[in-house]
Amino acid sequence: MSDILVIQHVESEGLGIISSLLNVTGHTVDIVRVFKGDGVPRNILGYRGLIVLGGPMGVYEQETYPFLGAEIALIESALKADVPMLGICLGAQLLARAAGAKVYKGGAKEIGWYKVRQTPAGAAERLLLGFPEEYTVFQWHGDTFDVPSGAVNLASSALFPNQFIKVGSCAYGIQFHLEVTEPMVAQWLKLNAAEVVAAGIDVGAVIEQTPLNIPAIHRLGRSMLTRFLRLIAI
Repeated sequence: MSDILVIQHVESEGLGIISSLLNVTGHTVDIVRVFKGDGVPRNILGYRGLIVLGGPMGVYEQETYPFLGAEIALIESALKADVPMLGICLGAQLLARAAGAKVYKGGAKEIGWYKVRQTPAGAAERLLLGFPEEYTVFQWHGDTFDVPSGAVNLASSALFPNQFIKVGSCAYGIQFHLEVTEPMVAQWLKLNAAEVVAAGIDVGAVIEQTPLNIPAIHRLGRSMLTRFLRLIAI
């Protein structure tokens, strides 16, 4: 058994730059690929860390995607055991739900490159040491969440105030994508072209901005993600 459990919802949304950081920090992972029919364990027993990746489904679609209920139970067990957890996009929404908050459709979609701003809690967060007050990230979501009771919000954007939550001492939910690579962006735009057009997003602008923003997002991503991985005992 590896030390970190990863939940992957769709083939196109993998670990991105996290893969290379695992080697640096000495961690190994077991990946549950729900898109291939892998079963989701309902508790974190045997693992020292949990990473839940993104996906197109909504937390409120448990009748259509029954594995989401198992994931919520899994995250609840990680929270109770104080096991470090990182949720990205859908994973952040699942963390919010597991911690008792509402997840729902937002008034618009963020697809592409957007600025987020640190909150006072974000400026004091150890994982974000060295982050600027405002930074540009890659987004792909239309759903959002409330901040769970007792949790803190670390970043906000103009469209969605809750972008990065910390629950307890070591569970983090990031609405945006610090792990994304340039090939991942290109693949997402190709696979989800209809959604992008329907949302009124300028695809050309996203493509043009990607190579300009990737170096900076990777610097920030490697910094934050390495600090997170070092919370997990080897």
